[in-house]
Amino acid sequence: MKRKWPGLAVVGILLLTLTSCAPGPNVQEGLAVRGGEIAGFWLGLWHGIIAPITFVISLFSDNVNVYEIHNNGNWYNFGFVLGAGVLLGGGGAGSRGRKG
Repeated sequence: MKRKWPGLAVVGILLLTLTSCAPGPNVQEGLAVRGGEIAGFWLGLWHGIIAPITFVISLFSDNVNVYEIHNNGNWYNFGFVLGAGVLLGGGGAGSRGRKG
């Protein structure tokens, strides 16, 4: 019988690593943005890619959110949607023909 613990440990470490770059907490209005940086296209793309993992963790933690509210607007949104589409297939699989 093969041991599953090493594989599970690798998956756990990978999930922790991916979520370490998750969007920050939604702080109250008027407080300074952490580090003075506003999320742009590249962070939106990354947050879109890790959105499913971030969503599951956000159910159990108040410190993790799926979407970064301190963003530069349309470019962050475009990156987020593009990242989520890349990860989830983007609907391209629906245009494939059936075999058989």
